Amino acid sequence: AEAGLPAGFLNVVNGSGRETGEYLLEDERISMYTFTGSPEVGRRIKSKTGIRKVALELGNNSPNIVHHDAPDLDRAAQLCVARGFANAGQACISVQRVYVHRDIFDSFVERAAEYAKQIKYGDPHDPETVVGPMISEAEAIRAETWIREAVEAGARAIVGGGRSGALLEPAVLVGVNDGMKVVCQEVFAPVISILPYDDIGEAFRRANASNLGLQVGLFTSNLQLAMRAAQTLEFGGVIINDVSTYRTDVMPYCGVKDSGIGKEGPHFSIREMTDERLVVMNLN
Repeated sequence: AEAGLPAGFLNVVNGSGRETGEYLLEDERISMYTFTGSPEVGRRIKSKTGIRKVALELGNNSPNIVHHDAPDLDRAAQLCVARGFANAGQACISVQRVYVHRDIFDSFVERAAEYAKQIKYGDPHDPETVVGPMISEAEAIRAETWIREAVEAGARAIVGGGRSGALLEPAVLVGVNDGMKVVCQEVFAPVISILPYDDIGEAFRRANASNLGLQVGLFTSNLQLAMRAAQTLEFGGVIINDVSTYRTDVMPYCGVKDSGIGKEGPHFSIREMTDERLVVMNLN
């Protein structure tokens, strides 16, 4: 209002997603919906909007690939851990799966564990805290259950994994496989899983073996490999020498597969929300 927006132009309606969301979906006066959340809810929105526009920013189980020629292994390890734990892992593009070439796997795991142990978690009122509680105790219990299932199936939590109420101790897992929930589903918690690979083609295939495709990170010094990744990896964003979590508003932000449709970022959102019009004038 202070910036000059007309009175009543922007409205905020609070309520539960199911009740309030259904009410809004049934209102034919609304010509476009933009939604951030789960693929399941995104499908329901799309199925009920008919030919009205939608922009859906849905989930991801973000893979990050660290090749043997990564320009700075320390930086790669720190970024993977820091961006996997930021916001208690509750971001669509949080680092989740980390595929590391076997030649550097042990060294990477050692660095990642060392850095993870330095991260302070706990009371969000403490200015030194980096990782606070999750959004609810129920979500923390779910993530803890997934960790336990992985450990019972042979994985190891080399850092963290404990829980107190809604606070989940940030966890680094090894010995996981691609079929475990912490890897193949969206964990949406401060949990990263580190997996070895032998061949870059294998890493690309494993990264792509998901119904989700928002953003992916690749660390390499090889420009040709970076270009190959851009063509091969089935994601809306391919980030070279940074993690999947990298995002700035000048970039188009969009997913493929079950990660959504439409683009975010101010410039691109405006395009999505604009009905472009063709005008033809015959002056004869």
